[in-house]
Amino acid sequence: MRAEIHERTWLQWLVKVRIIIITFLLGIELAITNITPSSVSTRLFVSVIVLWYTVAAFLILLAAIWRETRVQSHLQVFTDLFFVTAVIFATGGVDTSFNFLYPLVIIMASVLLTQTWTYITAVLSAIAFTLVLQLGYWGTIPSYGLQHTDSRSLNIVILVNWFAFIAVAYLAGRLAGRLRQIGVELADKSGELLNLQALHTNIIQSISAGLITTGNDGLIHVVNKAASRFTERDENELIGTSISDHFLDPLPIVASAPVHAEIRMKTPTGRQKTFSMIGSALVVPERGAVGYIYTFDDLTELRRLEREVRLRDRLSAVGRMAAGIAHEIRNPLTSIAGSTKMLASMSDLNEEQQTLANIVTRESDRLNSIITDFLFYARDKKFELREIDVIPVLNDTLVLLQHRPGMNVAIERRFEADKALCMADGDKLKQVFWNLSDNACRAMPDGGTLTVTVRPDHEVWRVHFGDTGPGMTGPQLEKIFEPFQTEFYGGTGLGLAIVYQIVQGHEGKISVRSAPGRGTEFMLQLKRPTKQSLLAETEPVSAAASKDVR
Repeated sequence: MRAEIHERTWLQWLVKVRIIIITFLLGIELAITNITPSSVSTRLFVSVIVLWYTVAAFLILLAAIWRETRVQSHLQVFTDLFFVTAVIFATGGVDTSFNFLYPLVIIMASVLLTQTWTYITAVLSAIAFTLVLQLGYWGTIPSYGLQHTDSRSLNIVILVNWFAFIAVAYLAGRLAGRLRQIGVELADKSGELLNLQALHTNIIQSISAGLITTGNDGLIHVVNKAASRFTERDENELIGTSISDHFLDPLPIVASAPVHAEIRMKTPTGRQKTFSMIGSALVVPERGAVGYIYTFDDLTELRRLEREVRLRDRLSAVGRMAAGIAHEIRNPLTSIAGSTKMLASMSDLNEEQQTLANIVTRESDRLNSIITDFLFYARDKKFELREIDVIPVLNDTLVLLQHRPGMNVAIERRFEADKALCMADGDKLKQVFWNLSDNACRAMPDGGTLTVTVRPDHEVWRVHFGDTGPGMTGPQLEKIFEPFQTEFYGGTGLGLAIVYQIVQGHEGKISVRSAPGRGTEFMLQLKRPTKQSLLAETEPVSAAASKDVR
């Protein structure tokens, strides 16, 4: 294939050069015949040139449509040999100034053909030149020369040209062979370079860590696939931009040794990510530092898991504390509540005393409610998991919420499935839905929209509760599932902590996304039932055996 491409390139080049040479010959000969006395037949010369033009045009067309380069090479060489002989004959034979055309044909043969065919072309050129001179000398064909040399001089001219043609064939053949060898070596080196470049590219694109290289000005030059995936930006979006524009924290200042830093980035989707980045200088021998290399890994999930472990530790400590103090508080509280009710029932209390007794009774009931939630939170929960449809459970909750007195929040349902089967405890799941919906409504006291979405996502169901309330700050989001983190008047702050535990018990995940002024969205992931779960016998599941929760 490479040889064919090489020969086609030469053929396309030679057919163009041929036109230039023919035009040059026509101009030179016409100038000579007009300036100096000559017996050359201008009509014959022009006819040969016109015919050569015609054949050259045909060869151009043939080179464009015919893929057989070997036959074309032979055809062009022998066609040019014929027309060069015709030009020699028309321009005076021994007096011609164009016998240099034969070496050009021989050189062309050395480029297009083998060494053997180069010598054959040289011999045929010498024979054709000899015949034109000898036949003109003997008068067999017309001679357009001005002078008639003797036989000895004619033989010397013929021998000199024979020697010149063979010498040109030898030298041109050796040069062409060397050029072919160099071409092969160059092709091999080019192939090795391409393989090296491909290997280099594959290594860069295959490494799992993100890699970005920049110039000394900080503009990005190279981005691998991992870096595009981490930053959630296309390679074309990054190349040519300043690397510092894409990160929230300052990049590590690169000195003589690699520098490590932990930096944050905000993706185009608004998600904040954390990266572990190492920066080092890009040094080229004899040129010094020409830029910087930054390699980085995504620590977002790792940091989330670390926060979750810390949250679990805190929740576990609070649960143990709740279990210990709830019983100690509840017994005296029951006595206080009972005594207060007896006092309130006495008829001799004045209005102020009756009001104080009612306050004590009401606050005792409220404290008892908090302790009840404490005990529920601290107790090792049992779940009766069975296959249920999430849609009816969710609809029951939303209908109940809609008909609550004073409800001024619009509810928008976006259910992307008619059925959403999962393995769950229906009552506990309804408690999760109620708490999340109630919190969303309480976050919009002046009205708004609660959007509830159910959609399948591979092996899970995603259930989202989004409100149009004021949203939450970063510190609020950090402690959202911890006990006593309520922003609502009269709340115990245990609702979302209990929701967290219930979702854990269902081997699900819960996360929250919010920003000040942009509302809040809670996102649940519930596992879809598998064949094994449907065939397995339903057994109580302890919340202590639950998996990770986002």
